[in-house]
Amino acid sequence: MHPSPSSASADPSATAASAVDQAQLALLRAHRRAHRRVRPLTTQLPLPAPSDPPPLTRGQRLADGVAATIGSWRFIVIQSTAIVLWISGNVWFGAGSWDPYPFILLNLLLSFQAAYTAPAIMMSQNRQSELDRRHAQNDYEINVKAELEIELLHEKIDILKERELLALTEAVRQLSQQLDALSHKLR
Repeated sequence: MHPSPSSASADPSATAASAVDQAQLALLRAHRRAHRRVRPLTTQLPLPAPSDPPPLTRGQRLADGVAATIGSWRFIVIQSTAIVLWISGNVWFGAGSWDPYPFILLNLLLSFQAAYTAPAIMMSQNRQSELDRRHAQNDYEINVKAELEIELLHEKIDILKERELLALTEAVRQLSQQLDALSHKLR
């Protein structure tokens, strides 16, 4: 990760990129430290285990049921069929129909339906949004923890590279000394 002096002089863009990477890494570390001070990793599980979901209240179950029913093709087909039958029946019977044109009773029924289903659907969406927020927070915490682990692995690899480089440098130095000794013997 760290450029050697010879590579830095050979490629100035690599040094600039490395400096930018180091600055971004420092900002990320500062952000994680601040986040861990506010919320320690050990106390950050806002959701129960996936196998143990929180129990739903009666109102939440009703809102989910209404949203699932209203948001289905089955409901659309049934409601469309009922509206077509309503209009056809009223047109068929003409002036003696139960809801003559402009179908004021049908408009009233559809208004009632919209007035009661819209809040139920919004309640269901709000509950789902809260679950999504909790899942996103858990994902964020897992990503931060994984990033810390990856950073530790990078540091270990960097240490191993440095040790290997030192060993190779020492081997080259010893070989150079041996070559010098052999060249002096041959003279």
